[in-house]
Amino acid sequence: MSQTPHAVGGNKSLRQTLKVIIAIIVLIIYLFPFALVLVNSLKTKVAIVKTPLKLVDDKGLQWINYKNAIDKMNFGRAFGNSLFVVGVSVILLLIFSSMAAWLFVRTNWKACKISFSAMLASMIVPFQVVMIPLIAIYGSQLHMLNHRMTMVFMNLGFGVSMCTFMCHGFIKGNIPVALEEAARIDGAGYHRTFFTIVLPLLKPILSTVAILEILSYWNDYLLPSMIFTRKEFYTLPLAIRTFYGEFSSDYGNIMAGLTLSVAPVIAVYLILQKHVIGGIVAGAVK
Repeated sequence: MSQTPHAVGGNKSLRQTLKVIIAIIVLIIYLFPFALVLVNSLKTKVAIVKTPLKLVDDKGLQWINYKNAIDKMNFGRAFGNSLFVVGVSVILLLIFSSMAAWLFVRTNWKACKISFSAMLASMIVPFQVVMIPLIAIYGSQLHMLNHRMTMVFMNLGFGVSMCTFMCHGFIKGNIPVALEEAARIDGAGYHRTFFTIVLPLLKPILSTVAILEILSYWNDYLLPSMIFTRKEFYTLPLAIRTFYGEFSSDYGNIMAGLTLSVAPVIAVYLILQKHVIGGIVAGAVK
């Protein structure tokens, strides 16, 4: 016997409810570490060690942890270094990657095909493979360590392949050639066509690339730790290392520093989140 419409509707409603419950459970599991960091950032070291899951310290909220974090890690300087490195890296990455992707899509030059294939091949090479030779060359031979532009240059080199790949798929599937041909008929050159026609249409995928790279660069510890050996160039992840001692660590200040470090990234994500999923899907279709 076939099910009645009421039974079908009930089964559909039950499945939808189960999906919502599962999504809520996954969300709680995902957010639990972040909530734990936020809660413990307002507790003393003793309370963190003894009762890490307790919401409020017996001595009250320890806002002093944030003051200590700002003072001891020199938050203003570290924030400025991170902002410069991440900001310049992402801006250059978006410009060069989108330009390269547009050139690869719209031309049949053999050099472009070879370059694009080389970029795709470079994506499978782990960073750890080139880490030591790269630092040895820039440090021992070129003496370019402890320069913020060196970090920007490396971020650009390691990120351009993936960003070009994503922009390539988006341009190929979402930007019609007719728009560019109409611009050329009106007398626009290649540069004007790209910056006035193509680049504004790339907003969804560029927003996606921007948030992914900002998250990656802002939280990066390994590469900056090898480039910056002087405290005046420390980014936020390196500055937090100030609270780690040889025999003990100040967990309250560490948690406060971590909270201050992730807050700007969360703000950027909230601004750009509506473009992230759409840009990833559109860029991956082709």
